[in-house]
Amino acid sequence: MQLLKRCFYFTSLFLSGASLVTMTLLILAQIVARSMEYVIPSSEDFAGWLLSATVFFGLAFTFNNGGHIRVSILLIRLSASTRRILEIFNLFIGLLISGFLMVYTIYTVYESYIYEEVSDTYLAVDLWLVQLPMAVGSLFLFIAILDNTLVMLKGKTPEYLSNEESLESME
Repeated sequence: MQLLKRCFYFTSLFLSGASLVTMTLLILAQIVARSMEYVIPSSEDFAGWLLSATVFFGLAFTFNNGGHIRVSILLIRLSASTRRILEIFNLFIGLLISGFLMVYTIYTVYESYIYEEVSDTYLAVDLWLVQLPMAVGSLFLFIAILDNTLVMLKGKTPEYLSNEESLESME
């Protein structure tokens, strides 16, 4: 099971990194093309879509490694049992929010596919293709929060908290 989890989070990281590298290469290609008085059609649009993919694909890995911004000034002053209850509450709120985001983005992709919507850019691209990374990233985030919630409910320390504690000890 641990191997499956590591593969899942690595996939999130890999997809995010691949999107970032692709975006960088596209921007560099556009810079070179402009210096030769040539324009790559819709390169700015694709770069923007790749930026969105980079962010959404990276959400699960970042959450699991404690990389999201958390205001823990109150939490560190609470007793262990109270902190645990508050962490579980926060995880349930995170599940609700990420679940809503996941359902909404998946439905948006579905609607764009059914209605055959295309982008309003120079190159007409099926909109569902552009929206798909956002839906997949939202699904990944929901799974990551669910995973950490189940770990917390079992009485163990979730990965994001153990990584956060190691960061605090470095200060």
